[in-house]
Amino acid sequence: MSSPWFSFGLWVLTLVSIFVYTRVAVINCSLPLTRVSATQANHNPLQGRHQQVSTSQSSSGAERTDGASVRIGALVPLSRPGWVEAGQHLLAGLDLAVRDVNDNGGVLGRPLELIVRDTAADPQKAAAAVDELARLGVVALAGEYHSVVARAVAARADALGLPFLCSSAVLDALTEQPTDWVARLAPAQSHGWQIYADFLLSAGHRRIAVATQPSIYWASGARILRDYLAPRGGTILELDMRTLAPEAVCDELVDHRATALLLLVGHPEPAVSIVRSVRRDQRLAEILIGAPAGQPEFVEWATLLGDDGVSIPFLRYLPERLSSLGVRVEASLRERLTEAPSFVAFEGYDTITVLTDVLRSHGVNRVGSTEPWSHVVVEGTRGKIQFSRTPGISVWQWTWPPVQVVDRDPDEPDRFRILHAS
Repeated sequence: MSSPWFSFGLWVLTLVSIFVYTRVAVINCSLPLTRVSATQANHNPLQGRHQQVSTSQSSSGAERTDGASVRIGALVPLSRPGWVEAGQHLLAGLDLAVRDVNDNGGVLGRPLELIVRDTAADPQKAAAAVDELARLGVVALAGEYHSVVARAVAARADALGLPFLCSSAVLDALTEQPTDWVARLAPAQSHGWQIYADFLLSAGHRRIAVATQPSIYWASGARILRDYLAPRGGTILELDMRTLAPEAVCDELVDHRATALLLLVGHPEPAVSIVRSVRRDQRLAEILIGAPAGQPEFVEWATLLGDDGVSIPFLRYLPERLSSLGVRVEASLRERLTEAPSFVAFEGYDTITVLTDVLRSHGVNRVGSTEPWSHVVVEGTRGKIQFSRTPGISVWQWTWPPVQVVDRDPDEPDRFRILHAS
């Protein structure tokens, strides 16, 4: 028979065990879920991306284990007022490329990990995200779609000495001064929009109106068009959408005998309302509506406008035929997105392809200021990628990605017609 003291000791030991187990359970339940594994995110890519929009998100690629992974910070617009659909396509490309790198052994034997932050088209939020990502130990930054946000990211990355490969923003002056820390895949706005101006001239348009809103990006676009068209007999009429209703735009177009109207405004509004008003005005049945910034690229445009959204030329950065890599990537992106991938998704994939090449050449620690971009020669989904210094552009630039002017085919709106190419 056990002594009373032995029974009392067992009773105390049992109470202590219950208390410790309860505390551990409470602590574990309170820990924040800060990452989505590659398996989870890839099983349902859209669901995975939405989970990553929290304030402490970490995307796929590889789970961080014992500090072994190589972290890349990804900046994308995943909430309004950012262009969410563009952000989703950009992230799909980034994420797919990380998965492909890891499936092929990672970088120097270490897996890549994508740490995702939603910029929401907010420059201040994006700059704060850069600081946070730097504290988390990312070796480079990737992404961003909106030019005004990319400027803020580039400025902060330059100040911190953190490499930033901009995927999709086109504004020529991403930084105030030339820098070796920033490079860009998308063509500079001056390059792409001059090609668009050539298309307008070749189609016989000389009297061109632009519906504009206040923005460094839109103002730069209007200036590029004006400077290029004026010596070639073209004129630009600016219509300030702060003071004009969409219906009033139609009267201005008639009064000034414009033959083309370009949408240098936000999406979906006021762009959608302007298109609807012009399409319904019989006086403007022959006018060309154009969108050099690429609004008609995405499914949302076709969903909102239907037949009114076809035959609106825009810039797209794809070749006439994809490389074998591009064909494979397109199929994977289509499966992930459950729709045709935009050129923005290919920009995301190519971004990781370039950064992987840089990390393999310079090591997986933070890249030093040794002009890593000048040595890049890599096959991307849209051709061979190399960077150079270009007059008037402050960052290292891929010169040049393929540029097309395309529109949605009125007979088959899901198909794009190539109208002009560089």
